[in-house]
Amino acid sequence: MFDTPTQIGPVTIRNRLVMAPMTTYSSNPDYTVSDQEYAYYEARGKTVGMLITAAVAVSKSAHAFPRQISIEDDAFIPGLKTLADKIKAGGAKAVIQLHHGGRMNDASLFNNPDDIVAPSAIKADRSFTTTPRAMTTDEVKATQNDFLAAISRAIQAGFDGVELHGANTYLLQQFFSPQSNQRTDQYGGSIENRSRFILELVEAAQALIQKEAKQPFLLGYRLSPEERETPGITLADTRYLIQKLNALKIDYLHLSTRHFAQSSLRDPDNSTPIIERLSDVLDPDIPLIGVGGINELDDVNQALSMGYTCVATGMTLIADPLWGDKLRQNQPLNTVITQDLVPDLMFERLHRWQKILAEGGRFILKD
Repeated sequence: MFDTPTQIGPVTIRNRLVMAPMTTYSSNPDYTVSDQEYAYYEARGKTVGMLITAAVAVSKSAHAFPRQISIEDDAFIPGLKTLADKIKAGGAKAVIQLHHGGRMNDASLFNNPDDIVAPSAIKADRSFTTTPRAMTTDEVKATQNDFLAAISRAIQAGFDGVELHGANTYLLQQFFSPQSNQRTDQYGGSIENRSRFILELVEAAQALIQKEAKQPFLLGYRLSPEERETPGITLADTRYLIQKLNALKIDYLHLSTRHFAQSSLRDPDNSTPIIERLSDVLDPDIPLIGVGGINELDDVNQALSMGYTCVATGMTLIADPLWGDKLRQNQPLNTVITQDLVPDLMFERLHRWQKILAEGGRFILKD
């Protein structure tokens, strides 16, 4: 079932397997793609249908992580073209995830704290963050234009599409959330206003792609369906946003969850999986990517049977770049992550997750 060509918007992918976007912390010091990242992505483009890169910064103010790849200037196009070529050489479609950290930016990366901007001057509950400066309306428009310029560069670099990162508490989600967005202009307040940044950006992106792309080019959107905070994003809010994205004919949606079959974070007494609770607003003509807990063939088949068009995995592909071939041949998957499998700085970061990996009982980190 997973091993069939599938249509995602205007692009056909060879199977329903996707590499999920994962931060590598491994660019060169000037934020260009490093040789180790080239090798990492090239190895993982050989068996999946589509590969989504780590979150890539669309501007100087967008950087959320150390050594985050950038697309903020035309000077980055040559290196990104090499990246797209290496991914596509293995047969996968290459999608670059576009990102702005907003209030989630690591404050240590900025000499001037005023360069950290967000919808409102509300600090995120993270030790590495600082209180951001609220964007002016002109800066809101300028930030949308940063995303559009990034899409233009992605087209020039030869990618097959872009994914707008509207999940995991970053800027696009910050605009949508009543917890992080307390603006009083046209970009804050009502759900219509809180979704305005996103919907304006999607419409402008579609127009740009239609004008500039000479080959089929994807525009996808990744979203987190809920926030734990009150006030925060609810499933009702997400239903509204999905319906608006449906109306714009987004090429695909990507639900960012810890497990593809998880139930509501805000309503733990209801065990119905989120995908089922959203089923009546999910357009069957708009592909849906599921992620979280997808490792073995049984996981893949279960997720697809629940209604996901494609399934994405991160850690499984870190441990075993040939995930798709192993599923196809019914071979055991590698679960031992060694230094040679990922860039050096990414391997160092994985050590911080060692307790989580051990608790999960699946992956082993081996020096």
